[in-house]
Amino acid sequence: MGDHDEVYGRAREEQLLALLRHLAERIQQLDRSGGLLGAAAELQRLFGDARSELFHYEVRSTYDTPEIAESRRIVEEARRTSLSLDQPEDDHPWRPPPAE
Repeated sequence: MGDHDEVYGRAREEQLLALLRHLAERIQQLDRSGGLLGAAAELQRLFGDARSELFHYEVRSTYDTPEIAESRRIVEEARRTSLSLDQPEDDHPWRPPPAE
């Protein structure tokens, strides 16, 4: 599988983890110093950055690469074909079709 922009890579996962850890540490620092509510603007920015990156992680970690999407399409098509063969209109599928 090649690299795709839609796939969330390991390096970006590490950056997200670092961002979340930084946010958690900053909240704890502000709480210890009694400045938690006084840093509302800073926290809004940090939360926004984390929220945006978490959204990208969620979307891209569930993204199907073109190869996987094609495999899913083939399997789904085979499944639909199989279902139509398993549910014949005739109650007696072993009988030959009537001659026209």
